[in-house]
Amino acid sequence: MREQETIYTIPVNDAFHAEGTLCPLCRLEATTDSNLIEYYLGPSLMEPDVRQTTNEKGFCRNHLTRMYNSQENRLGLGLMLHTHLLEQQKRILALLQEAGGTERQGGFFARKPQEREAAAIAADLAAISTSCVICERLDYTMGRYYDVVFWQYFHNTEFAELFDKGPPFCLPHLAELVKAAGTSLKRADRKTFFDRLRERQGAKLEGLAADVEWFTLKFDYRNRDKPWGESKTALARAIRTLEGDSELT
Repeated sequence: MREQETIYTIPVNDAFHAEGTLCPLCRLEATTDSNLIEYYLGPSLMEPDVRQTTNEKGFCRNHLTRMYNSQENRLGLGLMLHTHLLEQQKRILALLQEAGGTERQGGFFARKPQEREAAAIAADLAAISTSCVICERLDYTMGRYYDVVFWQYFHNTEFAELFDKGPPFCLPHLAELVKAAGTSLKRADRKTFFDRLRERQGAKLEGLAADVEWFTLKFDYRNRDKPWGESKTALARAIRTLEGDSELT
């Protein structure tokens, strides 16, 4: 067993130990996301507290699509959707009734009050489609994992070495990591962490930019017979570093 490994550190360690060029936090998030989908399609969907939450919050388009496409427990998904629809139709109809209220006249240059209300009502309707219990759980869990990353970085030598040697963090997760460090770390530790993170990320981005450049230079006939090195995968790695994990063909 790896040094000081616990139930909290295992997922983080697995993500940072995994081979490949994917951002380790992308890997950690993807694993957590898949586990949550499995959880909500499993026996938990019949638990009253879980059902109450799914009725109220539902799932976003991404997670509904993935739950449906998984071909797992279609009956359970149907049961959740049925009770969710029953609860949400009351909210939807109430909002539409509010939107059809009596028009009130304003001044010549004044925006009519009911127009402001319609915009707010539209936002409430849109919020129903974007509300997602899995997204909320995922954000919360990733927040706890960032705390694990910080703790291990300062208390686990093996992990600190893994952190420094791994592939670059994608820009979305880099932003989340910086945000979490700003609230979780003490000032002295924060400076140490940010300095090391800047050095680490700078070296990774420099190498990635060089690989992308060599990819373009390989199209010059004078470089036709020269080795590709790591540049064959440079475009995909650059996209994933800028935008996070994505399904590239």
